[in-house]
Amino acid sequence: MSGPDEFQVIAQLFAPLAQSFPGALGLTDDAALLPPDALAETVVTVDAMVAGVHFLPDDPPDLVARKLVRVNLSDLAAKGALPFAVLLAAAFPHGTSQDWLERFAHGLGQDITEFGIALIGGDTVATPGPLTLSLTAMGKVAAGRAILRSGAQAGDMVWVSGTIGDGALGLRAARGQLSLPPEHIAALADRYRLPRPRVSLGPCLVGLASAGMDVSDGLVQDLGHLCRASHLAAIIDAAAVPLSPAARAALDLDQSLLATLLTGGDDYELLFAAPSSATAPLLELAERLGVPLTAIGRMEAGSGVTVHDASGRALSLGQGGWRHFSATISGAGA
Repeated sequence: MSGPDEFQVIAQLFAPLAQSFPGALGLTDDAALLPPDALAETVVTVDAMVAGVHFLPDDPPDLVARKLVRVNLSDLAAKGALPFAVLLAAAFPHGTSQDWLERFAHGLGQDITEFGIALIGGDTVATPGPLTLSLTAMGKVAAGRAILRSGAQAGDMVWVSGTIGDGALGLRAARGQLSLPPEHIAALADRYRLPRPRVSLGPCLVGLASAGMDVSDGLVQDLGHLCRASHLAAIIDAAAVPLSPAARAALDLDQSLLATLLTGGDDYELLFAAPSSATAPLLELAERLGVPLTAIGRMEAGSGVTVHDASGRALSLGQGGWRHFSATISGAGA
């Protein structure tokens, strides 16, 4: 990699992002110190992103950095945790320019400021292979109150935040593979490149949601994970799944896209189960936060996920979601 060496990159571009967190030690040590807290648990998550798999190789570097932050914060939100710190491990290809690195660091700084977190450590190396990034994110949740995948009960309703399917369609839009008005193309590509982690919603679901996770590998597959952890089945009403205007326009043009909407990755919305008694508080919460929440089905005895069409017939959706080690195309949830 031409230009400054590893330690110059850390000192010039990343150390300033750690100033708000004393335990980061100015990124001058091999580790960071986390403050003790007897009343809260630290939730830790890590996601990796590889050029050509999780983002397009020519995506703007600032958006690559911000997506890396946001997919991790989405995991914390799904646990009901408030984020406070991240660690970055980056393998930059040989020849990465100073300008690219500066734009990447700028995007990282934007989200560190927006979400009130600190960069407290990590590692940077050069590689002959594709750009490979990994972020470890940490958050706090009241002790014993984290929202797990395993807490759903039969009879719970299944809810999602926001809209579903925009991430998968956004990849197609970014590749020029959709025929839609320019405003829809732009909206979908933006959802793919810059997820909106529900960091304000997640902590508010503590005490309301019985189980939860985020939608990164596709609604059906991720709900399947929740079903397995809770030893239950889920029934989903396809017509109830919330779609953005752009996704609705795409579906109106091509009904075969329904499977993509329900199984595609990169939405980073929250998916959770909650008892029917939580319906009114959830709707009030949605209005207060300005985050749409939609009930799309129910949990019941059994196993697996079944999606019904408007007439009540079960839909066949193929593989049902993204799997890293069986995939043959680029673009998927982290």
